[in-house]
Parts: sequence; C-alpha cells; structure tokens
Amino acid sequence: MKTTQLIRLISIINSLFIIPACSAQNPAESLLEDILEDLSVNNDIDNSVNTLNWENELEELSGRLKEPVNLNIATREQLEQFPFLSDIQIEHLLAYIYIHGQMKTIYELQLVEDMDKQTIQYLLPFVYVEAINNEPAFQWKTMLKSAAKYDKHEVLTRMDIPFYKRKGYEHTYLGPSVYNSVKYGFRYSDRLYAGVVAEKDAGEPFGALHNRYGYDYYSFYLLLKNCGRLKTLAVGNYRLSFGQGLVVSTDYLMGKTIYASSFNNRSGGIKKHSSTDEYNYFRGVAATVSIDNHWDVSAFYSHRKKDGVLTDGEITSIYKTGLHRSRKEADKRNLFTLQSAGGNITYQQNRIKLGITGIYYVFNRPYEPELTGYSKYNLHGNNFYNLGVDYAYRWHRFSFQGETAMGKQGWASLNRLQYSPVQNTRLMLIHRFYSYNYWAMFAHSFGEGSTTQNEQGYYFGLETSPFARWRFFASFDLFSFPWKKYRVNKASRGADVLLQSTFTPQNNISMDLKYRYKRKERDWTGSKGALTLPVFHHRLRYRLNYSLKEVFSSRTTLDYNHFHFQDRAANIGYQVTQMISSQLPWARLFADVQGSYFYTDSYDSRVYASEKGLLYTFYTPSFQGCGFRYSIRLRYEPNKHWLFITKFGETVYLDRNEIGSGNDLIRGNKKADVQMQLRIKF
Repeated sequence: MKTTQLIRLISIINSLFIIPACSAQNPAESLLEDILEDLSVNNDIDNSVNTLNWENELEELSGRLKEPVNLNIATREQLEQFPFLSDIQIEHLLAYIYIHGQMKTIYELQLVEDMDKQTIQYLLPFVYVEAINNEPAFQWKTMLKSAAKYDKHEVLTRMDIPFYKRKGYEHTYLGPSVYNSVKYGFRYSDRLYAGVVAEKDAGEPFGALHNRYGYDYYSFYLLLKNCGRLKTLAVGNYRLSFGQGLVVSTDYLMGKTIYASSFNNRSGGIKKHSSTDEYNYFRGVAATVSIDNHWDVSAFYSHRKKDGVLTDGEITSIYKTGLHRSRKEADKRNLFTLQSAGGNITYQQNRIKLGITGIYYVFNRPYEPELTGYSKYNLHGNNFYNLGVDYAYRWHRFSFQGETAMGKQGWASLNRLQYSPVQNTRLMLIHRFYSYNYWAMFAHSFGEGSTTQNEQGYYFGLETSPFARWRFFASFDLFSFPWKKYRVNKASRGADVLLQSTFTPQNNISMDLKYRYKRKERDWTGSKGALTLPVFHHRLRYRLNYSLKEVFSSRTTLDYNHFHFQDRAANIGYQVTQMISSQLPWARLFADVQGSYFYTDSYDSRVYASEKGLLYTFYTPSFQGCGFRYSIRLRYEPNKHWLFITKFGETVYLDRNEIGSGNDLIRGNKKADVQMQLRIKF
C-alpha cells in the first residue's frame, strides 16, 4: 500500500509540469463555440440547424461551471453529462477511485487510464476534488432549509436596437423594431431550478393589439433533480431526449463536426427549457423515477397551442418561427393544439444499457398539408405514434450504441461503433437508415439532412494525436436519398469528406488547417426539375490562435470556397477575418474587436464568420457579394453581482444599394445595430 501511495505521489508531482494551468479562457467553452460554428457552417440550406436556438446548450454549460462535480462522489450519470468523456474513460475513472480510494488532488486525472491531456483540459473547469467522509442521505426537509439559505437568483435582460429600417415597418409590422427579453432564474445547487422568460421580437407590438398582456412570448419552468428516487421532475416548459433521438430529441449537438468521433451522444432525459426558443419544447409535466440501481422509468405529458394555417377546418401548415410582427403572422397564432404523451424505460448494468421509448401525439384538427413532389410522403393525419428500442454495450476498447424505431409510417435505425486502439486515437463508424416515409415529428439525430427521413448512409471518422502537439481528424460520409428532396427532383446520392490538422507549437499558440469536400446533386435552375446535375463544393480554412495569458488573445481566419455544377463555370468566395480580445489590467473590462472582408460570386459560395455574442447566444452570419463587417463587444463585470455587455456591429456592402428583399428590404448598403445585456445576481 505504501508503495502504491509513493507511486501516486511521484506521478502527481510529475503531472504538475504536464498539465498546464487553467487560463481564463475556458477550453470547454472554446470547444463548444467551435462545435456550434461547425454545425452552423457545414450544413446545407435545407438543414434547419442555422435557425436553431443555442441558449439551452450554452446556459447548461455555464451552469455546470457554477456547480462543479466532486470527482470523489461523482456518479456515472453526472460524468455522462460531459460529452467529451468517452464511455471507456468514465469506466476507468470510476474504477480508479474504487481501487485507489478518494483522489487527493485533481492532478491524479493524469494517472487514469485512457485519460489524455486534451480531455483533461476540457474537464478541469467542471470538476474538483474534496475529501468526503460520509455523504448524508437525501432528505426533503434538509433540502428545503438549505435552499432557503443558499439559493441563488439571476435576472437577465437584453435589448437590440437596429440603426436601419426595413420595408416592413412602413405599413406591415405592428410594433417597434426593438428586440427585448427578460429572464429570471432561481437555482439551488444542481437540484432545483425555476424561472420565467418573456420575449418580444423586433416588429412585434408590446402591450397592445394581440399582445395586450405585454410580451409576445412567456415561458415558465421548474426542474427538480436528484431527490432520492425522484431523479427528475419538470413542470412547465421542458425538453426531452432519449436514445439516439429517433423517437424524440430536442438536443442539437448531433451533427457532423470535426469532433464527431470524440463526442458521445447520450440521451439527456428530461431538461428544463429556459431559452427564448418558441418552438422546440414541450409544455406540461415530466418525471423520471429510479426504481432501483438499474431501472429508471420516465413519463411525460404535454399540451401546447401552436401556430399555423387553417383551411376549411384543417391544418395546412405549421408555423415555426414564433414571429408575430404583422397582422398576417398574428392571425396564425395559437390556432390549434397538440397533445403529446409517452415515456421511457431504461435498464443499465455494468457494460449493458437497454431502453424503450414511446410517444403518442394528436392534433385537435386534421393535419393535411399539401403533399406534392419531395413532400409526398411527409407526415399528415390526426394522431401519430413512435416507438423505439435503444441499446448500448461496451467491451474493452469497443463501444456500441444504437436505436431502432418505428412509427405510424416507416422505420428508422442508427448504429454507431467506437474503437480506441491506443490512447489518443479514436475511430467511429456510423450507419443510419431513415426510410423515405418515416413519420417522426419530434425526432432529431445524426445525418446530412435536417430530418430523420429519406436518408441512408455510412460515416467513418478518425481522430488521432500520434505526435506531441499535433492532432489530426479525418471523416468520410457516403449518403443517399431514396426519394426526392428540396431542389432535387429524383433520388440522389453524395459524399462528404472532412480533413483537419491542428498544430500547437506552444501552449499559447495553435493553428489549424481544415479542408471540406462535398458532392451532391441538385436541379439546374430554370429547368423545372428536368435537369439534375452533380454539384461540387470545396471549402478551405486556415486559423491561427494566439494568447498572452488572459490579457490578450488573437484569432486570424482565412476562408476560401469553390462551388460549381458539373461542366459549368465555378463560383468562388473568400474571406479574411481578424479577432482581437483584451482585458484592461486596471479594470474588470473585457473587449473583443473583430473585422472581416468578404467577396463571393454567388449565394452558393457564401462565407461565414462567427462572432462572440451576448451571454448564452451564438452568432454566425453568412455573407454574399462584396463588403466588410466589423463588431466591437465590451464586457464589464465590476463584481460578482453585476455584469453588463454591449456589442455594436455593422455590415457594409460595396456592390449594392439595397439589402434583402420583401418586408426585410433595407434601402442602403449598411446594416448596423447595437445589443445590450444586463445580468444581476443576488
């Protein structure tokens, strides 16, 4: 025993020189920003990922930072909330504590088998080590007393003011062009969350017309977690994710990114919905109860009014934007109801995990959209169901996950195999089959398209770090669509190749080179579907990051796009972006300045530039044509109670005198706005 302790002590001392100190720039936050940027940029126009609201994901990450996990008492479920931890790493971490006893210092992570340096850097901000003698059993009375004494409140308000006028404000839009939202949240440790959200989009009236009660959107949530056998209880607005998402999922970190091989998709179960997203949530009650150490049972019920269009008593379309700026948009508000009910049963023991998920949903009116062309096999009717079986198994360095589901029409299956032959190397193989007539309104999973329908394919990913300071990633995806798709008037197929190398010569310098090639098919414009040609899209990006402790950081990005139809002239696009962040040494003031120059031949060769936004927001605008954009973001945090952020941005086009079209038309070549956000914690 003394020999083992001596070895641990020597290894810990050595690891002090191996693991760098955690800087003010959280590696996990930067990682999430990279993933969101990847999902935004690398999905096609028919993929709805760019319209999704990332508030929930960013807020949950912030919440995990506020309530780090003590590794000495961490459960498997708590460790599984970190998607950058593989099943093998979690197993070895738990085994290490079981065999060697409680950790004495966080640097013992270096001694855990298969725990590489990069993963440790991601994990450090979310965990800590503290000796525990006896963990008291949960008691409701103790919790209520502690909540009254150690509760935390947060008020967050945001206002966006544009310095331009869209055409819609002349005669169509009913409210001012200012955007405003207010959020109040209450939190006790990681057990109790409650809050309200109110929002008014730009162009919506406030306290008048159809919004005579003030804001256009109100939301309430209450979430109780880890209270004895009651693992989760949600009342109000909530989100659901089970299995691989083929039955129900409101999680968005499931697309193709350079981190696909290292990020693990685990069902999130029941979560609070605290964002301003007005579409992707359930409203009602949901709960998960732990029967014993192996069995969990979940059940939920939701009753929601939804926006849409009614024709002769039938629902002909569902309106998903949540915008009610004009009389026409306001007339679509809350025209029908959707009720949902279902549940999940999960069994987990050692290396095996099995689950069954079911959902039944019914409209109060028949849903009969126009079904022609590519939408011929889309969902329609009055009541629907989905039932899926998910499964997972781990054996040594192999990990297998999957789910197979059926619905009122069609079926779907997704299976992924991960293998880590040696430390710092991961392989992933994903096969998905989504039949052309699979009906699943609440499904969201891995794929090329935005829906789990009409797609099949094989994806292979490799991530490795064979040399110090080098990281390589490669992926190949071969996919096909058995039925027509938007702008493709026949069955089609394609390929997606992604290569990236990252070099970190020093802890404060890194650079990466990324190349992406995608081949798909698309109807030639003006042919009315009679001519379908292959299209080829090449993207090349170089990025250089530099930081000087927490005082200064710089990011330089060069983008090049090349797009062309077969036997047709190519369209190109390029962009140069520079971002500089700095902290004034004499004040708690942080500044981010970013500028971009872009040029593209067409919309197909458009470019993207991600920017730092307000709290719990992520902004990746696209540009086409010729022009430049710059933004300035200031963050002032005088103490732990107050935080103020303001951001000014302007886009200037050099090749036009008007921006946009229809009601969104801006007369002029400039588009500028300011965003302000205030947070108060008490």
